[in-house]
Amino acid sequence: MTENINTQTINQRLDWAASETLRHLPTASPDDHRTGMRHLASGVSIITTCDCETKVGLTATAVCSVTVDPPRMVVLVNKKVAAADSILASGSLCINVLSAGQAHLAKVFAGMVEGVFGPARFEHGSWQTRVSGAPVLEGALATFDCRVVKVFDESTHHALLCEVLDASEPPGGEPLIYVNGAFCRVSPLES
Repeated sequence: MTENINTQTINQRLDWAASETLRHLPTASPDDHRTGMRHLASGVSIITTCDCETKVGLTATAVCSVTVDPPRMVVLVNKKVAAADSILASGSLCINVLSAGQAHLAKVFAGMVEGVFGPARFEHGSWQTRVSGAPVLEGALATFDCRVVKVFDESTHHALLCEVLDASEPPGGEPLIYVNGAFCRVSPLES
């Protein structure tokens, strides 16, 4: 049976095509790409959701603002992590942006603390809920409570387009950054 696809719901520019000259060139090797990406500093967030009564979460660095009006963000989640299916099932997530003082939480939700996994991760930090029901970290640098509005299947990851239902008023502080395989804090350049 052929599926009837309404192109208005895809939001893809169907009048645009990739360069024919560039289309046939080989891509960089995964190792070269990975090595280069080690030098791209990224903010660190904990992405959370609640699937039925089970809280799940993961540490992520692939989070980006898309638009302010409407308020939208994109989160990339590896399909292999348990939280990926939970996010798809619940249709909601919270982006909890970590401060420099929350590196331990980043390690907990990245599976880097021995013996701590699954719902036990939420024994670290103080959690509440807001609009979507996803866990929200008290004391996070910023939080974005979201509904997932579109899912793009991108190779090893889901690209989740989210609309922000509630955003926290940031308490201030330095962001936690991940670069060159380590969690770091930002040091301002001297003038």
